[in-house]
Amino acid sequence: MAMNSQLLAVVQHIESERGVSREIVLTAIEQAISQAARKNRDVTNDLRVVIDRKDLSLHVYDTLVCSNEETGPGFIPLAAAARFNHGNPVHEGDTVEVEMPAARLGRIAAQTSRQVIMQKIREAERTNTVSEYKDRVGDIVSGTVSAVSHRDTYVTVGKTEMILPGKERIPTEEFQVGDTVRAIILRVDTDAKGPSVILSRASGKFVEALFRLEVSEISDGVVEIMGVSRDPGYRAKLAVRTSNENVDPVGACVGQRGSRVRAIVNELSGEKIDIVRWNEDIRQYVAQALAPAKLESIEVDPVQPNTVHVVAAPDQYSLAIGKRGQNVRLTTKLTGWHVEIRKSMATASFEDQKAAAIKDLAETFSISSKVATQIADAGFLTIDGIVEEDEASFIASTGLDEVTAKGVYAAAQAVAALTRGEDVVEG
Repeated sequence: MAMNSQLLAVVQHIESERGVSREIVLTAIEQAISQAARKNRDVTNDLRVVIDRKDLSLHVYDTLVCSNEETGPGFIPLAAAARFNHGNPVHEGDTVEVEMPAARLGRIAAQTSRQVIMQKIREAERTNTVSEYKDRVGDIVSGTVSAVSHRDTYVTVGKTEMILPGKERIPTEEFQVGDTVRAIILRVDTDAKGPSVILSRASGKFVEALFRLEVSEISDGVVEIMGVSRDPGYRAKLAVRTSNENVDPVGACVGQRGSRVRAIVNELSGEKIDIVRWNEDIRQYVAQALAPAKLESIEVDPVQPNTVHVVAAPDQYSLAIGKRGQNVRLTTKLTGWHVEIRKSMATASFEDQKAAAIKDLAETFSISSKVATQIADAGFLTIDGIVEEDEASFIASTGLDEVTAKGVYAAAQAVAALTRGEDVVEG
């Protein structure tokens, strides 16, 4: 059979566009046609298909039983069999391989083989992808958004389609087809039905990888990353240390005039990054992590394991906690210790205490001074004071609208739980 120009075009396209080798494609086509052709009643299960590797001509062979007694599919008369056996004699029951016209396989075999071929090629693509990227987990790649489905984003890197799942995106970001995206290879799924390379921009590992790219002292091993905690899109904490007394690990990460950390903040769509100096003394470590809040004391709990008690002045309490407990939550995750924060005993006048309480409430719950004043006027000067009251009484006492009051009350419970080192279950 002459050179199959149509088959050559298909093979070349798959080679160039999908990165699948010619041998894998040709083997897949042979297997597919053989599998499809066996559904034809006129052939046997011994049928085999061979594509000539030089001219891509297609050859179909079937093994038949030599018999003058039996007729029909799978049998061949002895005289005819002798011709296919190069003139050598054959006997009743012998088998001989006969080349048959490819056209005899029929239209159904051709249609079925197309499906099998595409399946084999997809399997080969996935195998190639797994082989190429299984050792690159943790690397940053750059690609182009090819599709957006619900919250999942499909990114083409080279010839490989990867997926950035919704939960691995920075919540404040939106992508359009054609956008350029940088992300970390989070994992490679060998059993995935869709794209097998999973990307992430929300993982703490992405922040680590960005610092390795941006800060030469980290890539050289002079500065070591000890931990990362992150609220993607809003704030992250990175702990670093060095054994070289001539190097400031925090300064190295910040860069001259903040150039290094600014580049990373821009990549993370404005996410604030706190760079913390790691310390083997947990009290010093926690103090660094809770900065810029100024703390009065930090004590390790003698009974509860991995727990520290922090005392902050009233004017530093909300700063130590952070909006909606973010600062203490990220510190707990970064250090691996439960951090419980309480206010020191107030010595200021009631009016000063009330003014400080209004400021704390406004900053902690992200509410207006007017709403905070209304809460303070009702006698609720602290978070503990709010959570000690039941929700209905709090709403009635403050006179706030129900939505605002319920939001403040729920946030107060969450912050109180965090300062006690409890797990907060989000609704």
